[in-house]
Amino acid sequence: MAKSVLHTSLCDELNIEYPIFLAGMGVKGRATPPELVAAVSDAGGMGILGCSWLDHNEVRRRIRAVRNLTDKPFGVDLLLPASMAEGVPDRAEMRARIERDFPQHVAFVKELHKKFGLQPLSDNKAAMSGEFIRRQVDVCIEEKIAVFAAGLGDPSWVVPMAHQVGMKVMGLVGNVRNAERQKKAGVDYVIAQGYEAGGHTGTIANFALIPTVADAINPLPVIAAGAIADGRTLVAGLALGAVGVWIGTAFLLAEESNLFPVHQEEIIRGSSEDFIITRAYTGKTARDYKNEVIKAWDESGLKALPMPLQGVLMDDFIAAADAANRAELINNPAGQISGMLKGKRPAKDILMSMVVEAEQVIERLGSMRSR
Repeated sequence: MAKSVLHTSLCDELNIEYPIFLAGMGVKGRATPPELVAAVSDAGGMGILGCSWLDHNEVRRRIRAVRNLTDKPFGVDLLLPASMAEGVPDRAEMRARIERDFPQHVAFVKELHKKFGLQPLSDNKAAMSGEFIRRQVDVCIEEKIAVFAAGLGDPSWVVPMAHQVGMKVMGLVGNVRNAERQKKAGVDYVIAQGYEAGGHTGTIANFALIPTVADAINPLPVIAAGAIADGRTLVAGLALGAVGVWIGTAFLLAEESNLFPVHQEEIIRGSSEDFIITRAYTGKTARDYKNEVIKAWDESGLKALPMPLQGVLMDDFIAAADAANRAELINNPAGQISGMLKGKRPAKDILMSMVVEAEQVIERLGSMRSR
């Protein structure tokens, strides 16, 4: 069978058919379950597990679960926040620190519980910290996954270990300055993610970001991210100078996704304007579906705490909302391209429809020369 026009040198380097990556989304491990990761890899792309908030034991379990489902290459995405507030693994100590130093924030979250009729519940998982992240990375190295993606922060300390075991490293950026830092760190690919994207994101839109990053770090390959969900936007990313695409929101509607059904409905019915930037849930700027919790934070006059303190503060609220089956109160990180998405489909169908449409777009553009 002839190779697709989308099959590039990147595909040969990573042993995949199409330069399409499932973004390693977090959402407490719900967004990229092993079944979805394996489905994307089996379809010819590369699935990426989003494991940022999962402890090292769960990271290992999920890596092995993917391996039980496919023999295709896949990766793991973790957060490596350089500016993260000092944290400790013990949530009780973290809570004590927040209660001591930020009593107004604690009181406000208690009011949120009352406002929405939630019973207090503690999330007793380890908080994100330097030790927490190092254990996650160690698992990735030990398991020798194909790709390690740093969704946030500086991966320079990961690169030598990853390369030693034959692992490629990607770093996600939102501006040229950080792209140059990723290049200096020794990554193999830079993911340029535009402002339009869901989850943690920057301030520069794709049409400005991707070509400026590609020019600044040439010849280091760039992967386009943000507002890519069909063949047209896939080709647009390549036209702007990328060699591949990093797709998140579109795959949240995959049948293999374990996303809350209410979150999938928000993506299906929501317009682009419904997905806004907030620090309410993690302390870092993130694009989420606007909900009553974000509105309450905006009206409170309180500034979100730095990461990971805001996350620890809100995790107990999220745990209480989850226990009460109130997923509409839990953050739904998704991009502005949601306004174009209308329903659920198998991951393979999502990926292959992008491929077919992209091939048609490329053919159409090529035919314009002879007119």
